[in-house]
Amino acid sequence: MNLTLELLTATFAVCRLDFDAPIPDWAHCDFVSITRTRDEMSIVCRQEEVPDDVQAERGWRCLRVVGKLEFSLVGVIASLTKVLADAEISVFVVSTFDTDYLLVRQIDVNRTVEALKDAGHTVRNQ
Repeated sequence: MNLTLELLTATFAVCRLDFDAPIPDWAHCDFVSITRTRDEMSIVCRQEEVPDDVQAERGWRCLRVVGKLEFSLVGVIASLTKVLADAEISVFVVSTFDTDYLLVRQIDVNRTVEALKDAGHTVRNQ
């Protein structure tokens, strides 16, 4: 399965808040993913939106799988993460109704793009 991905220009942060925290005002930007469990609330958003006092892993870049993916498709994430695992690149995945997003550390972005292209995927800039 060969996919087309788009490298977004922004830098992102993965934040951790208490499970019962209200959704903060800064988590309402053009790309945000909020997941609440009984243990925590995780927020992925643009790094510049996150206050300094919030527990966060900063310095992530995001690749978006281009196009809408049908729920019946099998192996989309596996076809991407296997390539990155083989290249020893850590990945944080966010999925939406329409598509999937892969976040990799800024320091790994060039190796990520190279590995994905070598595996037959197309990567373009936003």
